[in-house]
Amino acid sequence: MSSCVPPPGTFTAANGSTTLSTAIAYTRKPDFRLLIGILTRADVYERRHLLRMVYGLQLAADPALAAQVDVRFVFCRLYKDDQRVLIPLEILAHGDVIVLDGCEENLNGGKTHTFFTAVADLYADAPYDYVMKADDDILIRLPALVASLGAMPREDMYYGATIPCNSMDPGRGYMSGMGYALSWDLVQWVAGAGEVTRGRTVGPEDRMTGEWLRVGGKGKNRFNAKPAMYDYPLPVPVDQCSHEFVPDTIAVHRLKDNPRWAHALGYFNFTAGLKPSKFYKFD
Repeated sequence: MSSCVPPPGTFTAANGSTTLSTAIAYTRKPDFRLLIGILTRADVYERRHLLRMVYGLQLAADPALAAQVDVRFVFCRLYKDDQRVLIPLEILAHGDVIVLDGCEENLNGGKTHTFFTAVADLYADAPYDYVMKADDDILIRLPALVASLGAMPREDMYYGATIPCNSMDPGRGYMSGMGYALSWDLVQWVAGAGEVTRGRTVGPEDRMTGEWLRVGGKGKNRFNAKPAMYDYPLPVPVDQCSHEFVPDTIAVHRLKDNPRWAHALGYFNFTAGLKPSKFYKFD
């Protein structure tokens, strides 16, 4: 088993915001900046609590930071009275929420396009090198992702796990919606490419992104992260996207419930830093 705490000399990541009530301080200038937008729903409070722990612990694990990684939770417009109170509380406490005005809450109804378009505007004055769209049922091991992205081009770059599942060719098909990254120039292009994206925003969002790039002749620097990005291991896999945990994992997808999260976090030894105490005991 491997640990979420990277050994000396490996890549790790940093968050410029406050996480787990601890501000992450940089020991040197980051090699690059990555924004991870987790596209989720406002009502999924428990999942966000889990994800904040999972990513916060990784971001705080090592002061030798190779990249700045900012994790944000992305919703479409709020439509319930309770959300209009509880979500502002989250924003006050964590400062890691983006609420998109231009979409209804339907991932395949244009939300991804709205996300990239909004990001291009919101961060125009301080752009990231890469922007990653991620699901809320994926565990990303940030040190492994940072190490992988660190070798990537900074322009015209499209990174993820190739679909169809039986393909290892990044030039074929598109990247799985579990989590894929675009270089900043492609984010800007998506935001301004109405002639390409018009009529192509509704449908399977990952396929739509691949279609924009194909029609626009963009994303020529394509990189497949399989087999290090994969679906949760099933007793009887339904396709080749699912396989057993591997030590050099970048991301595990389809963690649909807490038992699956516990299985994955246990394999990667996320509780390695827990010290003995008289205040708790685990059998």
